[in-house]
Amino acid sequence: MLTSDSPSLSEQTLQPSGSPELPPLPLQRPLLLIGHGTRDADGRQSLLDFATAYQALDTSRPVLPCFLELTEPTILEGVDRCVEQGYTELSVLPVLLFAARHNKFDVTNELDRARQRHPQVKFHYGRHFGITPGILDLWKARLAELDLPSHNPQGIPREETVLLFVGRGSSDPDANGDVYKLARILWEGSGYQTVETCFIGITHPRLEEGFRRARLYQPKRIIVLPYFLFTGLLVKKIFDITAQQQAQFPAIEMVCLPEMGLHPQLFSVLRERELETQLGQVQMNCEMCKFRLSALGGQASSHDHGHHHDHGHHHGHNHDHGHHHGHNHDHGHNHGGEDPYADLGAYHQKIWQAP
Repeated sequence: MLTSDSPSLSEQTLQPSGSPELPPLPLQRPLLLIGHGTRDADGRQSLLDFATAYQALDTSRPVLPCFLELTEPTILEGVDRCVEQGYTELSVLPVLLFAARHNKFDVTNELDRARQRHPQVKFHYGRHFGITPGILDLWKARLAELDLPSHNPQGIPREETVLLFVGRGSSDPDANGDVYKLARILWEGSGYQTVETCFIGITHPRLEEGFRRARLYQPKRIIVLPYFLFTGLLVKKIFDITAQQQAQFPAIEMVCLPEMGLHPQLFSVLRERELETQLGQVQMNCEMCKFRLSALGGQASSHDHGHHHDHGHHHGHNHDHGHHHGHNHDHGHNHGGEDPYADLGAYHQKIWQAP
């Protein structure tokens, strides 16, 4: 079983040779990079290393990393640092894969708090990574490596291999749907027997159920794809569960790919998002946003979904969301307590409720 510690895999996929050629920025506006945050030291350092590497590719403006929760520096502290350096206009990018609650709700709420503290500062809030060709190419290249004899000594064909796509899991149905969409696009034309999609937390099916479903196809090989940017407690949990499954079912070869990490494709996608922010071209699809649907009472007729993102994103950052929750975002992540979404019936009752 391959893990993120396997030198033969990680050296080739986590640190590909060469740096991406990034298009120039029209403005030298500082960039605030917002990571989710984690109590895992390796996960925290991964975001800091990511910001440092991205800064090194273009030193024309400062890149300042910060975190939404669980560790420091916080978003407010990141903004404070920019203000201390004399800046009054900032680009802000969430280093997040999908437009779930954090992107739509929690990050923007923190930026509102920062705006109250620094009313002279103008924020240009950009888009999450989303489903993009660059990230798909990243995973296709990694999967192609697993076909090589060095990683597939038994020569198991893709027709006898099941791809197990593992998302983080969100309390936002729209984001969970995007995980399924991306997994399906990755599978289309790949030659794999099938793809099963599951999650490590919050929503369902969970990873153990994903393995059970994958085994129903009687594959000779299961490739586990943790769809995460950086390492952390949850990625390590995926590796642990994969090892347990391998011990239980030794007749099936199980391979667990590492997280994306500091990959040139990610820097290219991030540059696209930064350019969108500088040019005022940020677009988001809010049609199925549960916050919007809740505000409209189920009538999908207006783009104003209660937290005033104006996802054409002309926010001089004026989205008074009406949810000033003092950063007590009960978003179902369960950072150590009882899992409120463990029961599938309870999950279905709660998932479309907006805070």
